[in-house]
Amino acid sequence: MTTEPFVHAGQREEANHLGMWLFLATEAMMFGALFFALTVVRLRMPEGVRLASGHLDKLLGTLNTGVLLTSSLLVALAVTAARQGRQERTAGLLAGAAGLGVVFLAIKAYEYVTEFREGLMPGPGFRLADKPGAELFFNLYYAATGLHALHLTIGVLLMLGLSARVLGGYLKVPERSTSVELPGLYWHVVDIVWVFLYPTLYLVSR
Repeated sequence: MTTEPFVHAGQREEANHLGMWLFLATEAMMFGALFFALTVVRLRMPEGVRLASGHLDKLLGTLNTGVLLTSSLLVALAVTAARQGRQERTAGLLAGAAGLGVVFLAIKAYEYVTEFREGLMPGPGFRLADKPGAELFFNLYYAATGLHALHLTIGVLLMLGLSARVLGGYLKVPERSTSVELPGLYWHVVDIVWVFLYPTLYLVSR
């Protein structure tokens, strides 16, 4: 008597995709709560929010947006290469995406250090404490970008692990290309979150 819950491999892949989409839906709801909070604060205290947003480095935010969009392109190309059975190309593209993720995190860390030096960390000594809404905006800014950075760090580790497994032959493509596609979906969703965070946080003052 078999305990295998799936009748065939196609059914297993459908279940894997469904599970990933359900997981990504919960992630979207979590970030959705932060977007809602940012919208409420912006509507109720627009001047303080605009002033606070004006202190963010828009050049670095724009650069990071380009970095993540490029990384998503590499992941999409990696999925295509996996479906074609191109083992080394798949591994290289995944490693490239992970590298761009590290670049993003390094730029974000530099931003955090700069903001700390400029007195933009909420708490004692916050330089915009006399502006209603400014400190609340920065609280939400650090919560949203910090949570995003955590998810991206997980994505970088996933891409590096996948790249090593594909390159080492432990994960054969195209037979197991789904094992590349599903983490790829996660990576794309993390990038999409940033595409919405960028204008919500950095472009308010405009």
